[in-house]
Amino acid sequence: MKQITISAPDKTLIDPTPEALKGAIQLGIGYAVGNLSSKPDRDVLMQDFSMVETVFLPSDGSNLTPAHHFPDFRLKTYAPLAFRYFRELFGIKPDDYLYSICKEPLIELSNPGASSSWFYLTSDDEFIIKTVQHKEAEFLQKLLPGYYMNLNQNPRTLLPKFYGLYCIQCGGVTVRVVVMNNVLPRAIKMHFKYDLKGSSYKRRASRKERVKNSPTYKDLDFQEMHQDGLFFDPDTYSALMKTLQRDCRVLESFKIMDYSLLLGVHVLDRKPLSRGNRCDSRRGQKVLYSTALESIQGNLKDPEPVADDDTLGGIPAKHKDENLLIFLGIIDILQSYRFIKKVEHSWKALVHDGDTVSVHRPGFYADRFLKFMGTTVFRKLHPLRGASSKRKRSSLQVGKAASQEFLSTQKEKEKEEKKAQSMDNLDGNCNINFTSIFYLNVIFIFFYEDRRDSSSTLALDDPLPSLSRSQSDSELDVYLV
Repeated sequence: MKQITISAPDKTLIDPTPEALKGAIQLGIGYAVGNLSSKPDRDVLMQDFSMVETVFLPSDGSNLTPAHHFPDFRLKTYAPLAFRYFRELFGIKPDDYLYSICKEPLIELSNPGASSSWFYLTSDDEFIIKTVQHKEAEFLQKLLPGYYMNLNQNPRTLLPKFYGLYCIQCGGVTVRVVVMNNVLPRAIKMHFKYDLKGSSYKRRASRKERVKNSPTYKDLDFQEMHQDGLFFDPDTYSALMKTLQRDCRVLESFKIMDYSLLLGVHVLDRKPLSRGNRCDSRRGQKVLYSTALESIQGNLKDPEPVADDDTLGGIPAKHKDENLLIFLGIIDILQSYRFIKKVEHSWKALVHDGDTVSVHRPGFYADRFLKFMGTTVFRKLHPLRGASSKRKRSSLQVGKAASQEFLSTQKEKEKEEKKAQSMDNLDGNCNINFTSIFYLNVIFIFFYEDRRDSSSTLALDDPLPSLSRSQSDSELDVYLV
């Protein structure tokens, strides 16, 4: 165990064990939330976003803090009143928040990304606790006023939902953690997981990641494993893309880039839904607007969750002949395009195509991200076969009725012509039935327009760019399944 001696005599700083550190995090968050109960409710003020409260929690306890069996530690709580407002906005009651975080030990998760962050999951599958660097914690605190305004206007978003920011100083370790919503529920097996950015440079899962029981793949892997994309009904596709567009513009306004879309795919046809990992005492969803389905649909003024217990908030989708549930959310939004990121982009652009690297200016990054999601990852289902067949049937019925009407009219005209034949003084070679020509023209125009209309139903409302003729035919086969 590492031991660091400081200037004060007879004082040592000892790094805590991982279990002791997790316990200190739980105890510190529990104390911070409980301490807020004595403060009256009021509107959030501008100074509340920059407020930091610090308290020392010795293992023997004090007049203000309880005794505990962890090493002495110091707790910093960032913007406590602002985060209390965020929790209230998402319908999280203080008792439920404390129960989720403090009732049972935290579950440690692996980190598939390049960062050195640790991830902890609460036992009820509701919250993620992620360690962040000092710069990221600073940036989040500066982001809070704009984050507050955005959530007031649109609580249904795929952006991360932050519920608290804390700093634990225990022994020789300083850990800053942020509490967020959990995007991928453990209760449902994710047959595929992806971390997608819309870039291609080094966007493939490593060998070490691929040998895991549940690996997280990347952009190039997705294009190989789901090259046809994931298909949604038109309304769902439109709601999903509008939500992504709105969120990306918000991130662009804050000069944020290098974020990812965390995507989980559950194949319904492979294995029935399992709810064994869900906490038995927990009935239904505890946090409003936290599921993928709620984040893109529903009435903003509806105070009740709309998640389906059978799907746990997943979005229905299709891939070929498979029925899917999609879980997703935007993650890693605490990277701003500051000087060091500009240098990183310039350096990578010297040895590779600059437009394919993940680090890029926010506007370009958002456009590339949305284009990749809207054309490669997510596709729109079109009921072409049903609509076309129905239109053809209606066209045939109209054409048949028109033909019968034309024939009956012709018989009447022939009778009239026979009666008037004896009075006709025109030369036989120049005798032209103008009425017949008129009706023939009408029928020709009718069938010509009908054919044009029926063929136009084969055109997509939102045609996919850069598809060859052979590719388009194969895509239509997918649509018509």
